[in-house]
Amino acid sequence: MDGAQGSWVTPEVLAQRAYLEANNGIKGLEILTPADTRHALELFRRDGFVVIADALDSEQTEILARGVDEVVDEILALDGDRAGNRGSHRYSFGGSSLTRSQLHRPEWRMLLDNPVVTEVVTAIFQSEDYVLRAASGDFCLPGAVGYQPLHSDVRDWRDNATTPFSAFHDPRRQLTIRDLPCPYVCANFLPQAVTRLNGPTRQIPGTQHSRTPIPTLDQEPEWMRLSTVCPAPAGGVMIRDVRAWHGGTPNVSDQVRSIPNLEFYAPWFREPIVPGITYADYKTLSERAQRMVRHCVADSSETLVTGATMRAP
Repeated sequence: MDGAQGSWVTPEVLAQRAYLEANNGIKGLEILTPADTRHALELFRRDGFVVIADALDSEQTEILARGVDEVVDEILALDGDRAGNRGSHRYSFGGSSLTRSQLHRPEWRMLLDNPVVTEVVTAIFQSEDYVLRAASGDFCLPGAVGYQPLHSDVRDWRDNATTPFSAFHDPRRQLTIRDLPCPYVCANFLPQAVTRLNGPTRQIPGTQHSRTPIPTLDQEPEWMRLSTVCPAPAGGVMIRDVRAWHGGTPNVSDQVRSIPNLEFYAPWFREPIVPGITYADYKTLSERAQRMVRHCVADSSETLVTGATMRAP
């Protein structure tokens, strides 16, 4: 699928591969084990993200990989020129779904009761009463040779037209969402290893509370371009404070890189949530998962229309 020997593999790309192989990746990146919950919380609060290996066993990793591949194929069938919806050769699993989520897929629902994520997210929020926002994530294809601008996934409310999915607003203009305890966590699961070449996410450590303007691609120093979360093993999970600066990087490998996710709101934080699971599927979940997704479930009288799209409503 979109292999590395396509026409996009130019001498410049070959040079880029060599450079990334030699330089890409956060120096001293710690990959924790599921037993390191306390240290995971320390790293998360310090850096705005943490990586934990073996969150999924081999069977779960294979199930997730197969499901992701099916969804990728459905989306790519709509985009022959690979324009993407997050930049060329880049796609959002939520932004490519009519429900803005993949919670209707059993592979994503499998992740809801993941004990590693449950333990770490409970520690972050100091409560078990957090809720699911969506089940989404992203993927990039071989041939995504550019960088996605650094960005944050949550921001202060301005008005209903420009920030329809934002909620926090201090009318005194003294506080921003960056001054709060972490309100919104994303857990990205790794159905394949993330390498220096297949589009690892770049994370700028410690920026979750920064009020400094996020640099543009032209302003961004080289060390930030190379501040990528790799190498990281298949079956792992990257748990992120979505306020921290992050962005996509080149996939100059011969494989698709996917990072499906679950997104959680703190018990005290809410923004608009779009229904992503039928009532019938909701009733198959564990009692704990049902409580967590209670704001994502469609009414039993409603038909949930699912499917791939290039522009989510």
